[in-house]
Amino acid sequence: MADNDVEAHYSRGDLYQAIADGLAAAGKDVDNLQPGDLDAMEHFHGRGVRATADLASSLAPSRGDEILDIGSGIGGPARYFARTYGCRVVGIDLTAEFCDVARRLNHVVGLSDKIQIEQASATNLPFDDGRFDAAYSQNVSMNIADKAAFFAEAYRVLRPGGALALSELALDDGGPVIYPTPWSSDGVHSFLLTEQQTVAGLTQAGFEVVSVQDNGPAMLQFYRAQREAVARDGAPKLGPFILMGANAKEKGRNAARNVEEGRTRPIEILCRRL
Repeated sequence: MADNDVEAHYSRGDLYQAIADGLAAAGKDVDNLQPGDLDAMEHFHGRGVRATADLASSLAPSRGDEILDIGSGIGGPARYFARTYGCRVVGIDLTAEFCDVARRLNHVVGLSDKIQIEQASATNLPFDDGRFDAAYSQNVSMNIADKAAFFAEAYRVLRPGGALALSELALDDGGPVIYPTPWSSDGVHSFLLTEQQTVAGLTQAGFEVVSVQDNGPAMLQFYRAQREAVARDGAPKLGPFILMGANAKEKGRNAARNVEEGRTRPIEILCRRL
C-alpha cells in the first residue's frame, strides 16, 4: 500500500472532534482526563488495552528504556507503556491525523514529556542504528507489502539484545479474508502472511524468534464478551469504532468473523536482535 493510500484509508478529518464527542457522551471531559479514561477507545486492535498490556509485559521495559512504537496510531499503547512502566516512547505512524491526535491526547493526559510522535514509514525509520532498547508493533504489518524492509528496519534501530514484540493477524486456512475490515476496505492493499512466513521473515532479518503465541482463543472470548456487553448495556459510547469511519460496524463484524471462521488468526511473536 502506498503511503498516501494508507493516509486516505485511515484519515477522517474530524477525528479529534469525534473523540471529544464520544468522551462527552460517556460523561468525560476531554480537557480534564486521566490516562485510563481513554482505554476503551485508543487501542486500535483486537482485545484493546488487554492486548497492549499482555504485549507490554512480554517486553517488561525498565524506567530508563527508550521504546519504539511502530505504527503508533493515536498513541494509546505508547501512553500505556509510558504511564505503566515510566519508560520513554517514540511512536511513528504514516497517518498525519493520527499523529496530530496522538500529540494532543498526550498533552491532555500529561504525558508529552515521555512520548514523542513522528510521522514516518515503518520501512524507512528516521532513527540511528541501535538507538532503541525495545520495539513493538500491533496490527500494522497487514498494510505493509515489503515485510523484508519492515523487519530489517526494526532490526537496525534496536540495540544488540533488544527485543521486538509483534501482535499480528496471520492468514489461516479457513478461506479468503472477508472485507471490509479495519485495515482494508476491499482487500486490494492487504498484505497478510501466514505464521510460518512471518517467522521466516523475522529469522531472515537476523532476529532470534523467542516465542510465538496463538491468541485466537483469547480473541474469541473477547468477541463473545463484547456481544454480551452490547446485549446487556447497549452500544458503547467509546470504542475504536470512532477511528473506523462510517462503516465501522461492518468492519468490526468482519474482523470478528474472519477470526471465528479461521480465515485469520491473531498471533503474538517475541523476538530478539542477536
